[in-house]
Amino acid sequence: MTAQAPIRIYELAGADPEVRFSPHCWKARMALAHKGLEAEGIPWRFTEKAEIAFSGQGLVPVMVDRGDVVFDSWRIAEYLEAHYPERPSLFGGEMGRAMSRFINGWADTTVMPAIARIIVLDIHDRVHEKDRDYFRASREKRFGMALEEVVADREKRLADLCQALTPLRHMLQHQPFICGDAPAYADYCAFGMFMWIRCISPVEALEPSDAVHAWRERLLDAFGGFARRARTTGPRGN
Repeated sequence: MTAQAPIRIYELAGADPEVRFSPHCWKARMALAHKGLEAEGIPWRFTEKAEIAFSGQGLVPVMVDRGDVVFDSWRIAEYLEAHYPERPSLFGGEMGRAMSRFINGWADTTVMPAIARIIVLDIHDRVHEKDRDYFRASREKRFGMALEEVVADREKRLADLCQALTPLRHMLQHQPFICGDAPAYADYCAFGMFMWIRCISPVEALEPSDAVHAWRERLLDAFGGFARRARTTGPRGN
């Protein structure tokens, strides 16, 4: 019997190819871990569009599994749920899928922009040098100002993020995870945002007393500490 080819996943990498910092790639990574599936991570940079042209688009994550090519973290989660039904469910049914879709949208449209205004210059300084001109030009067009201006008042930006996390903080005062007593895909949709910060920036965006901080720590320890062991761009004590 021919051995099944390993799952491969293309992930955004910094100057250090072992630093994988995309929040969307982390959603996919946590989904794979939840399913108990191992995957070969392939480092990819912003300007390496040709490397993933086979997927028909230019963004990561891109997953290749048994000849299937799947891009976009949400599509990857749905693929894993459909193709590995015997493994732990990411959604726990259609109601959980609907809730996960909402959390995913909230994270992408509310939390992600708030974090970007804190760490966008850190990202620029830590991506591969061949990516820096592209990154600066594309993000300055998006923000309508220089990256240095975007992050100029970091304390205010951190306060804005704290405010944006209010719904999550309120929920976590009543239960350990978004999905209840154990994490599932809705948790990973939000957690990916905090892995984005952790892997590419020295900023600590959460106070230790914050319920969101405790939730993040629980997810860092999930699956044998898989996320906690991830390479970061600087030394950390935890």
